[in-house]
Amino acid sequence: MRAGNTSERIQGRGLTARGESMAKFEARGADLYINGKKVLRAWESFTGWYWFGVEEAEPKLWFGFVQGIEEEWGYFDEKELESLAPKVWEIPKANLIYSGRRS
Repeated sequence: MRAGNTSERIQGRGLTARGESMAKFEARGADLYINGKKVLRAWESFTGWYWFGVEEAEPKLWFGFVQGIEEEWGYFDEKELESLAPKVWEIPKANLIYSGRRS
């Protein structure tokens, strides 16, 4: 699965030319922020992918930051993630500030 299966919804890539993450991860108390946007929910996979939802655009359709083969902002479907269980799971809120790949 790639973030933003519908390419017209992609908001832009999250990598610099050198392949470093442009995303700034920041813990504020018990909350995680990415580029100033509060992470509301997040998922992780055995393959090392992360999906960080910062806005629920429609029920079960999230806009957020995805760390996969590449890093990018885009839309992803919660139902699709749920269908991949147990290989993909929701990250408990208490663990959000420790989640994701950081440069």
